[in-house]
This record gives sequence, structure tokens and C-alpha cells, in this order.
Amino acid sequence: MTLPILLVISSGLFCIGLLAALSRRHAIFILIGIEMMLAAANLNFIAFWRFGPQPAQPTGMMVAIFAIAIAAAEAAVGLAMVIVVYRHFRSTNVDQLDRLKG
Repeated sequence: MTLPILLVISSGLFCIGLLAALSRRHAIFILIGIEMMLAAANLNFIAFWRFGPQPAQPTGMMVAIFAIAIAAAEAAVGLAMVIVVYRHFRSTNVDQLDRLKG
């Protein structure tokens, strides 16, 4: 694969994730869209590392691994919040979150 092909795949994945995050009303689908956008960013990191001038130092890979760790923590916190909201409202619709005012 070449760099332009990977960038097209990454931009497509990012656009699909952005569409999923902006057009859905359920919190789980929004989280899935955010995870897809993070996967697209990781693909960019790896692609630019691989096709960069000196791929000897694994900087792109290290940034991608760090981003995966951050995404895992974000998914755990996000799913915990979705579970709490579901227990309270019996729905994951994000339109009902304005009723959580303290």
C-alpha cells in the first residue's frame, strides 16, 4: 500500500465516524463514532511513520499505542456513564441528558 491510499482510507474512516457521532441519538453509537475517528488518526500516525524519511525510530507506532490506551480509558469511562444514564432513564437517548441537572 502507498501513502495516498492509506490517507484516503483514513479520511473515509474518519468521515464515517464523524457522521456516526453527529447523526445518532444513542450514546453508544456516538462512542462508536468517536472510536472510529480515533482509529483513523492512528492509521495516519502509522502511515506517516512508515512512509516518512527515516522509519527507524518507532515514533508513529508509539503515538498510536498511546492513543489506543487513551481510547480504551475513554471507552471505559464513557460506557460507565452510559450504564448510569440507562439505569436512571431506561434509555440511552442523549436528548434526555438535559434532565440530569443537579
